[in-house]
Amino acid sequence: MISRSFLLLLFISPLGLLAQNDAGKLKQKAADAASKIETKCISWRRDIHQYPELGNREKRTAKVIADHLQQLGIEVQTGVAKTGVVGILRGGKPGPCIALRADMDGLPLVERVNLPYASAQKAEYNGQQVGVMHACGHDTHVAMLMAVAEILAGMKNDLKGTVKFIFQPAEEGPPEGEEGGAPLMVKEGVMDNPKVDAIFGLHIESDIEVGKIEYKPGAFMASSDWFNITVKGKGSHGSQPWKGIDPVQVSAQIIEGLQSIVSRQSELTKAPVVITVGKIHAGVRNNIIPEECIMDGTIRTLDNAMQQEVHERIKVMATNIAEASGAKAEVSIDTKTLVTYNDPGLVKRMIPSLQSAAGAANVKEREWVTGAEDFSYYGTKAPAFFFYLGGMPKGNDPAKAPPHHTPDFYVDDSGMKTGINAFCCLVIDYMYR
Repeated sequence: MISRSFLLLLFISPLGLLAQNDAGKLKQKAADAASKIETKCISWRRDIHQYPELGNREKRTAKVIADHLQQLGIEVQTGVAKTGVVGILRGGKPGPCIALRADMDGLPLVERVNLPYASAQKAEYNGQQVGVMHACGHDTHVAMLMAVAEILAGMKNDLKGTVKFIFQPAEEGPPEGEEGGAPLMVKEGVMDNPKVDAIFGLHIESDIEVGKIEYKPGAFMASSDWFNITVKGKGSHGSQPWKGIDPVQVSAQIIEGLQSIVSRQSELTKAPVVITVGKIHAGVRNNIIPEECIMDGTIRTLDNAMQQEVHERIKVMATNIAEASGAKAEVSIDTKTLVTYNDPGLVKRMIPSLQSAAGAANVKEREWVTGAEDFSYYGTKAPAFFFYLGGMPKGNDPAKAPPHHTPDFYVDDSGMKTGINAFCCLVIDYMYR
C-alpha cells in the first residue's frame, strides 16, 4: 500500500520544482537587468559621493532617492527618522514582507583621494566646520538599493509578497543631542505596516576583493558602547605636585588599567573585547596641574554577558584607581549599537542565494568583526542577515587597502553589480521557497 505521506510528496514535489524554476527565471531576469543598470548605478554613486551629507542632514540624498522611487511607482514615505526614506513595493501575488536597508550618511573628513568626483563639501559638525566625505561606502549602498528597487519594480507582477526599501540616515551616529539612525527608524515603526518578516543588509569593504561576499552566522559585528570617565583631583602649581592631586597622572593609570581588563580579565577565547580611549582633555597651561581630566572612548564586545561584565569592570577599575590616589572618578557608559546578530536559520537558508549571485567560490564564512553597525537594531524586530561585499580592486593587497573612516578610503565601482545581484536573489528566493 502506498502511504499518504508518499502520495503527498508526489503531489508537492512538482509544485516545489515549479517554484524553483520560476525563481530561477526571475533571478536570471534580475541578473540581466543588473548588467544593464550598472552604468546608471555608477553614475548615481558618483553623484552621491561628490555631495555627501552628515547624519540627520541628508536632505539632498533623500530627495534623489525619493524622486527615483516615485518615478518607479513605489509607495514612498519621507522624513522617517529625520531624513530617512522608505519605499514599499507590493508584488502582484501574496507573500512575505522583506526589507532591504542602505545607510546614507557621510563622515566629517576631508577627502584625499584624487577622483574626478571627489567631495569638496563642508558642513558644521558639533559646532566645528569640517569637510564631509563618504569614507565608509554608504554612497555605494544607496546607489545599489536604488538599482535593486528599479529592477524589482520592473518585475512587480511576479513578486510574491512585499519589498520594503529602507534608506536610513545617521548610521555613523546622530549629532550630539539628537536621536537618529536605526534606533529611531525602529522606534518610528519602520519594521511595521506592513510587518517585516526578514531583513537583509550589506556593507561594502575596502579590503575584500570585488566580486566576493563574506558572512558569519550568529554574532557577526560588535556592540559599541561609548564611555566617559571624568577624574577629579586637586589643582596645584606644576612645580609642587605634592600639594595637589594630579588627575592627568591618575588618568594615565586608569588607561593602563583598562587594557588589563582586555588582556587579563576577559575570556578572549569566548569572544573578543576591545577598549579604546580615543579622546583625553585636561588643563590649559604647561605649569598648572588641572583639577580634572576627561576621557572618552569605546567598548567593543560580541557577547551580551561579557558586555555587562566589561561595563562593571571599567567602573570598578576607574573608581578604585582614582580613590587610591585621593582622586574621584565618575564613569558613564552609553550603548550606541547592539551586537549585529545574523539569525543562523536565515543564514543557512539564504547562503545558496548569495552563491547564485556571486558564485559559490566567491562566498565564504569569516570570523567576527570588532567594528559595529546599527543595523543590529532591526534584528530585534525580525530575523536579520548582514554580510560584507567586496570593493577592493582585483589583484590589490588587502593589507595595503585604505581603511574605512580615513581620508584615503576607496572602493571600486565595479563591486556594486555583485551587491545588486545579491539583494535581488535574496528577495526572489525568500519569496519562492
